[in-house]
Amino acid sequence: MNDRPALADLTALAAIVTHRSFRKAADELGVSPSTLSHMMRTLELKMGVRLLNRTTRSVSPTEAGERLVSRLHPVLRELDLALEEVDAVRSRPSGSLRINASEPAARLLMQSIVPAFLARYPDMSVDLVTEGRLVDIVAGGFDAGVRLGEALPQDMIAVRFGGPVRFLAVASPAYLAGHTPPLVPDDLKDHACIRVRLPSGKLYRWEFAKHGQELTVDVPGPLTLDHLGLMAEAAADGMGIAYVPDHAAQPFIDAGKLVTVLDDWCPSIPGLFLYYPGHRHVPSGLKAFVDMLREMP
Repeated sequence: MNDRPALADLTALAAIVTHRSFRKAADELGVSPSTLSHMMRTLELKMGVRLLNRTTRSVSPTEAGERLVSRLHPVLRELDLALEEVDAVRSRPSGSLRINASEPAARLLMQSIVPAFLARYPDMSVDLVTEGRLVDIVAGGFDAGVRLGEALPQDMIAVRFGGPVRFLAVASPAYLAGHTPPLVPDDLKDHACIRVRLPSGKLYRWEFAKHGQELTVDVPGPLTLDHLGLMAEAAADGMGIAYVPDHAAQPFIDAGKLVTVLDDWCPSIPGLFLYYPGHRHVPSGLKAFVDMLREMP
């Protein structure tokens, strides 16, 4: 084909097919829907084939359009990556980096990397959203998410940071003075346990492991909370036994307000991971953030 279609026209076609909407594609590309419609008519005339089926309410690709766009997507992704690499050589990353994380993970990021990242890359901004529930980071418009390794979605690239995490069963000395300390997880059924409600609404069943043996206990208790910090505080106030990550319990342990029980049933787990889709182009800001995570001890 001597009269090759313009790259801008092909990019516009891919956007229309992706969104199934002239308006949404126009918003993404920063042009008017009428301009986009004119570009598509010109492209179809140039190629000599109808690429889109249009009605007053919808747009969809023809068979020819579908085939063309399926071949275009990887080409356009590679082009974006090539341009990004060239841009990275001449300038620093810029723009906004949106990360979804649990509150404890967000606190760790704020302590360990976010200030240093913003100082190193002054043209970047970080939008850190804290949520207890797991979200679809792609559908939510996030560049990346942070969760414990056991909660990672599949088909994601994951970067571990922050070291291992250990959940601890803890209680106040005053509580244990009036109760026989549990020796095995099943003993918890005779105690007032501070239960935790997951974002899904379900109660979390405490999970223990020792020498390859794993136990899950549906603990009893008069108090249910949905915040790890509040659970540690309640345990320190003598309201029962809590099962919380070490970072939530340690300040109270150091102050003598909490002691651990069932130590040999509380192993470490891999800890936190930053994760992001591996099937799409990685923005330069996210790449720089990941590189800094890998630099952490």
